[in-house]
Amino acid sequence: MAEEKQCVLVLIGADEWGRKEIIGLADGYRESTQSWRELLLDLQRRGLTHAPDLAIGDGALGFWHALREVFGATKEQRCWFHKTGNILNAMPKSVQAKAKGHLHDIWQAETRVDAEAAFDFFVASYGVKYDKAAAKLTKDRSVLLAFYDFPAEHWKHIRTTNPIESIFATVRHRTGKTKGCLSRKTGLAMAFKLMVSAQTKWRKLDGANRMPEIIEGIEFKDGIKQLQNAA
Repeated sequence: MAEEKQCVLVLIGADEWGRKEIIGLADGYRESTQSWRELLLDLQRRGLTHAPDLAIGDGALGFWHALREVFGATKEQRCWFHKTGNILNAMPKSVQAKAKGHLHDIWQAETRVDAEAAFDFFVASYGVKYDKAAAKLTKDRSVLLAFYDFPAEHWKHIRTTNPIESIFATVRHRTGKTKGCLSRKTGLAMAFKLMVSAQTKWRKLDGANRMPEIIEGIEFKDGIKQLQNAA
């Protein structure tokens, strides 16, 4: 059995003004529910009493298990970048380009109905020959389409984990040069400082004015604000 390597766990959040910032960082194990639970509980301890409206992540089960324990009301959105890679890796290279285009049709659809239709088309087209690839898609169907219940202006921010992946590239580059020379504590401090430095260059979410509406619980359908019935 392969031993899981220790890594840095990072949480990035957006506040009511659409500003993105690092809200949690710790060393732990990516697939460990306990590691993620401790980080999420630390958010509560520091004052995050309102459950986040949406969490975006890849398929790391430890994070999702811990999230449901600590912030059970939070909606889940799986990362389309990671999901696409996982699906294509289960298919021969000869069909990957075409299959990628059909996956693109799902998460680029204007409405959930259109996305569902593209979803069904992919499964029908590839499921017989490449059942493992289709299964990777169908098992996360609902949490791959959660973004349709949020403002359309936010979709490009919440369909993937690209915002957090971009800062990891910088951290890996810098810490890779000092590999083996840093203690656990020093390495974590260095990663934090690098991320905080990168944070100063982040821009606000598009549609930042929609954030108060989300906090108020206003409903969105296919990215469009739904009018409330008059009392």
